[in-house]
Amino acid sequence: MPGRRDGLRRAWGRIRPHSIRAQVTFGAVMVLVLVLGLDLSLTTFLIREAVVEQVRDMAAEEVREVSEYIESERYPGAIPNGGPVLRFQVIARGTDEVLASSRALDDALPLTAERPTPDEPWMDTTVCVPERGVESETCLLVVGHAVDGTAYGDVVVLAAVVMPPIVVTHTLEATLLGMSCVLIPTIGLVIWYGVGRALRPVEEISARLDALSAKELHMRFPVPTSQDEIAHLARTANAGLGRLEEAVTRQRRFVSDASHELRNPIAGMRTKLEVELSDPDPDPRMRELLLTGLLSDTERLENIVNDLLELARLDAGTALKRERVDLTALVEEEFVDRRRHPDLTVHSSGPVHAEIGRLHATRVLTNLIANAQRHARSRIDVIVRREEGFAVVEVHDDGGGIPAGERERIFERFARLRESRERDPGGSGLGLPISREIARGYGGSLVAGHSELLGGAAFVLRVPEYSEAVDAEGGPG
Repeated sequence: MPGRRDGLRRAWGRIRPHSIRAQVTFGAVMVLVLVLGLDLSLTTFLIREAVVEQVRDMAAEEVREVSEYIESERYPGAIPNGGPVLRFQVIARGTDEVLASSRALDDALPLTAERPTPDEPWMDTTVCVPERGVESETCLLVVGHAVDGTAYGDVVVLAAVVMPPIVVTHTLEATLLGMSCVLIPTIGLVIWYGVGRALRPVEEISARLDALSAKELHMRFPVPTSQDEIAHLARTANAGLGRLEEAVTRQRRFVSDASHELRNPIAGMRTKLEVELSDPDPDPRMRELLLTGLLSDTERLENIVNDLLELARLDAGTALKRERVDLTALVEEEFVDRRRHPDLTVHSSGPVHAEIGRLHATRVLTNLIANAQRHARSRIDVIVRREEGFAVVEVHDDGGGIPAGERERIFERFARLRESRERDPGGSGLGLPISREIARGYGGSLVAGHSELLGGAAFVLRVPEYSEAVDAEGGPG
């Protein structure tokens, strides 16, 4: 049985419609077939019941006329037919003796063995009798009525009416089925056309997206005036194209800026090498200076490439290593070196554990403190604290600060303010963008602002505080 069910599922998978238009049309037609099938059965039943009821009433009326006639006299011969009633019989009560009948029933047995009862003087039944001279049968509706004290005595009057073809044949079903066979395809075509018209905007969006190239990201889809799912799809597609266009524009700008930053050290190295090669008798001291310059350019080039690789890893969403890092201890171990940072002061009430990779934490703090050192006049304060589930590090300096309109731009890749270029000509402008991406990668943030403490710039780093519950579950991913 499982194999058979699997085979049926595979067969259905091959024949079932795959497009939404075909699925909707197929489903609607199936529902229509079911509804029409039920309606056909109910309609046939009700029509036949109505016809039989009408025939029964006519036969009962003829029985009353015959009963009234025989109350006072007998028929001199055969009982004449009346209206649609073809046959009559008058049968003695309690026997099968036919006392009078229509000419077609001369010398015939009673039409039916059923008789009215004392509690119910009327009865009706259906009988089928053979036709004379043919091999077919005729179905009759027989209505009987018990009558007392007639010219024939106590009798039962029977009236037989030929059933209409609509009752005894399948003409009605064939007619209704034929109408359904015309109606179902017609409605199916209407549904197919209607669904296709409703989905036309979707097809247009699909076709445009399929033909979309990187040079056409400015294109937008027309939004229908109707507030339906199609309009929502168009708005969503336009929003997605907007984000994609912004990302591509940012990527192109990034590539252009990266090319510019890489070109400078490469051009410097080329110039130095050409000068060295063009001098047939180089001065050893000048050669040493040239090689020192080449080494400096190489280091700058290496730093830029490393920063670009780090940004590529962060942009790719590579899983970040999460560790339990005491930010207070890290700042004190890595940066409170009086020979290197005589102006650095750390403020903390104790250990503050963050959920972050140690190398990434070191890189972010290095960037922030190095940035503060370049701009501070005489003092840098680092504050490490907790705040609502986050480990927070604030880096304050007493430098000139950052203009309010530039506090977000400094986190753009390769963006450098004029003061930064003057103080650190060899910088790449990637330190702060990398620091922010690292913070975001761990579910935190990095923002720049004004230092109320020292009057210069303030950078605030927030990363999730380390949770002991995470460690109990086996450690973060």
